[in-house]
Amino acid sequence: MKPSAKRNDYAGPDDSGHFGIYGGRYVAETLMPLILEVQKAYDAAKKDPAFHKELDYYFTHYIGRPSPLYYAPRITEHCKGAKIYFKRDELNHTGAHKINNCIGQALLARRLGKKRIIAETGAGQHGVATATVCALFGLQCVIYMGARDIERQMPNVFRMKLLGAEVIPVESGSRTLKDAMNEALRDWVSNVADTFYLIGTAAGPHPYPVLVRDFQSIIGREVKEQMHKAEGRLPDTLVACIGGGSNAIGLFHPFLHDEKVKLIAVEASGEGVDTAKHAASIAKGTPGVLHGSRTYLLQDADGQITETHSISAGLDYPGIGPEHAWLHDTGRVHYVCAGDDEALEAFELCAKLEGIIPALEPSHALAHVLKLAPTLPKDHLLVMNLCGRGDKDIFTVAKALGVKI
Repeated sequence: MKPSAKRNDYAGPDDSGHFGIYGGRYVAETLMPLILEVQKAYDAAKKDPAFHKELDYYFTHYIGRPSPLYYAPRITEHCKGAKIYFKRDELNHTGAHKINNCIGQALLARRLGKKRIIAETGAGQHGVATATVCALFGLQCVIYMGARDIERQMPNVFRMKLLGAEVIPVESGSRTLKDAMNEALRDWVSNVADTFYLIGTAAGPHPYPVLVRDFQSIIGREVKEQMHKAEGRLPDTLVACIGGGSNAIGLFHPFLHDEKVKLIAVEASGEGVDTAKHAASIAKGTPGVLHGSRTYLLQDADGQITETHSISAGLDYPGIGPEHAWLHDTGRVHYVCAGDDEALEAFELCAKLEGIIPALEPSHALAHVLKLAPTLPKDHLLVMNLCGRGDKDIFTVAKALGVKI
């Protein structure tokens, strides 16, 4: 049974990092001084105009923001319903939304005097973005990546190495994102003096879910401004894919108080939520503790994390960010699912109709849009976050379609 919750003003978390019953800091005692140091640095940075000026500089001149809000005419015509817009964060430098957060956290690491950066990655986009900012700022970079993800994301592995990163394969567990995050946390405990852990999603111990959300909220703030310019009003519906939840919370957070705007996050149902091969943490999960916070997890009756599956490496994670867990319980965000086959169909359709090859992650969001848009009137404004490009996924897609490259 899902825990009950009441809506608050969506300003969370509280001082201890809790969104309702979710979030917090469940970490080894050794890590507490480091986490408190990160929080202190971030609290100071938020009040420092020089930090925001520097962040804005890199957003504009390095990442290439604002990313376009693109009206997708042929997919709109195909659906014969809502007017569909793409927030094109795949046009950012490095090809995804991940760079927004990486720039912000790298600037924090510099304020703390940390010279060594560690990170986990699944689809490789966070790893590429982390390696990129480390090259930019002259920082040592170590990336933990599940051995299975390395096999299906070789283009991104090569990019990370070109950028100077050391990529460490993780052979434990399911050999995917969960296990990479486990190893990164172990590294952090062992190298407390000089190392900064640059977490890629809106999960982990407080303050990481908050600072990742804040750095990614540039997405939603831009959509507000761009939609007012394009249509003279707010959108009616926002849709984003969700693994840990950084691109979704980045799009949604500036709209949480706009109650008339419907917010929809799309989990990966893999081969089906009634099978053992999915990554639908909210649809099939229960509250528990993983990677430093309490949230919805895919776990067995004994609290052991179960293996997940998604054709998308970036959504192949057994949990969800704690703020998403809270937003689910309050009912502010609706969480739905899309499977491997639906994502593949959406991937191909987007390429053929719009000349845009999306990553498999936002292809899940598009799969839901293709079902939802035909049920809505033509004056309904729907924005989907196209949070990554599909270069990294061409080998996975070709294999799934039985095509030899």
